[in-house]
Amino acid sequence: MTLEFPVRRAAPTLEAVAAEAGVSRSTVSRVVNGSPHVSPDVALAVNAAIERLHYVPNRAARSLANRQTSAIALVVPEDAQRFFGDPFFAEIMQGITGELEDSDYVLNLQLAKPDAPSDKTIRYLLGGNVDGAIVVSHHSGDDFFTTLDATIPVVFGGRPFRPEEHRNNYVDVDNGAGAALATERLIEIGRTRIATITGPPNMQVSIDRQDGWMSALTQAGLETHRLAHADFTMAGGAAAMRELLQNHPDIDGVFVASDLMATGAVSVLRSRGTRVPDDIAIVGFDNSSAATSGEIGLTTVHQPSREMGREMARMLLSLLRGEPTERELVMPTRLVVRDSA
Repeated sequence: MTLEFPVRRAAPTLEAVAAEAGVSRSTVSRVVNGSPHVSPDVALAVNAAIERLHYVPNRAARSLANRQTSAIALVVPEDAQRFFGDPFFAEIMQGITGELEDSDYVLNLQLAKPDAPSDKTIRYLLGGNVDGAIVVSHHSGDDFFTTLDATIPVVFGGRPFRPEEHRNNYVDVDNGAGAALATERLIEIGRTRIATITGPPNMQVSIDRQDGWMSALTQAGLETHRLAHADFTMAGGAAAMRELLQNHPDIDGVFVASDLMATGAVSVLRSRGTRVPDDIAIVGFDNSSAATSGEIGLTTVHQPSREMGREMARMLLSLLRGEPTERELVMPTRLVVRDSA
């Protein structure tokens, strides 16, 4: 038996569109590339021919003509396990990709080293491969990224570490106010020996959330020495909780700087027979899926992660179009009360 396969039609060319519209090849090229030097009736005829033939412009050829790649880099200075294991990044990506859906831009993911980008990453970002970049999860060793906007437009997800040295575009939430809100909740329910599990000290978000915790305790006249650092992972939160219990066995409340770390902390407490919230109350941060998928519903600070992603993309698209845009956008947070506090 002989199998017959349909013959694949060749993709329509620029020349075919020119013949269909009755114009020259160069005129079609000008219309495709958005040149203003084409009369409206000619542009209408060319676009009608493009639609009839289902012509798709060659992206590479257009890039050579207008020096653009129509690509945006999403740079995350974290290892793959952290990136794919944290629901915060999933929400951010959904927001970014949703906003880019109706644009001509494609998103390229670049996972970089948390301490400093590799030479390969630097070559890629400086080599004309992308028109702009969004950097999420910035560390103190990533100084290269804060100067990248001298080459291409850049928007940070989260206030970059020590931005005073170089003003960058960014979208963030008020981390200090959110952490204070979480700590005040613990104070309101009668907790007086309140610890915190915060993130790495080389990230601005960790510093801001630690400062918010400390500010609320100071305002209430409570001690501020019960503290442990972790890495925004569940395992890190569990290890930090064990450290707190060893060094400060009297704690009766903990503000944890992410839901994922809080889930790890709760698992340690429950494994030791410590009742949550009766013995130790817990408040997290994010209001991610981790807040409702663990052993107990987490009271947490909601940050609009998906909308943050959308705003990052909107800001970068405005920069790419040369439009005026706010350099800094700080979004509000709110408390979501569940079982853990």
